[in-house]
Amino acid sequence: MKKTLIATSIASAVSLSALTLPSVAAAEVSANVGVVSNYFFRGITQTDDSAAVQGGLDYGHESGFYAGTWASTVDFGDGTSYELDLYAGYGGSIGALGYDVGYIYYAYPDGDDLDFGEIYGSLSYSYLTAGLAYTVNSQASGESAFDTGDIYYYAGVDVPFGESGYSGSLYYGYYTFDADSSTNELDYGHWSAGLSKDAGDFGSFGLNLEMADVDENHGFGDPNSDDLKLWISWSKSF
Repeated sequence: MKKTLIATSIASAVSLSALTLPSVAAAEVSANVGVVSNYFFRGITQTDDSAAVQGGLDYGHESGFYAGTWASTVDFGDGTSYELDLYAGYGGSIGALGYDVGYIYYAYPDGDDLDFGEIYGSLSYSYLTAGLAYTVNSQASGESAFDTGDIYYYAGVDVPFGESGYSGSLYYGYYTFDADSSTNELDYGHWSAGLSKDAGDFGSFGLNLEMADVDENHGFGDPNSDDLKLWISWSKSF
């Protein structure tokens, strides 16, 4: 599952009518690749605390419309080996206030009924971003997580340090599950902090801390699930 939502749009909005018949000259296609020492999605490891290889392809139009796909290796311990996300949305700004709305589908082609989809929205101002995602379709059955009705809330700050190429981030998220109960504890909060360096042609490097309020008895728990975890990343866009 993708660690972060689509937090920023590719271009500012011009008008809704501009979404029809986008011209090639007004469009941009980009790609990205990356490696992480541990792949977290909303505070929970997706790789059993191991490394992952990731990459994506994005299309953006100057109207604010964008669409893309993103993939990562995963390890759930059940034979599922990769995640494939598909998303589309619209983003822009009204004065100094940015906005982003869209839909994302999380697919696990070699998994067993794990796919689900969310609608999401966020607002941003200066270095601050806040938003939520709501699960609208799912292959889950019964009283389980990642079913329709689950809601994820988040807020974060990402601050560049002048012209150094360094930036720092702090993020908090809270996940509520429709199936949460006194005998099936699923809701939890998590936070992360990071330091990244834009190295130009060499890509971007990151050093990150991650912690989730998930103990061993939680629905997502294991003996190390509430430990403070350090992970590093590298990514490059083309």
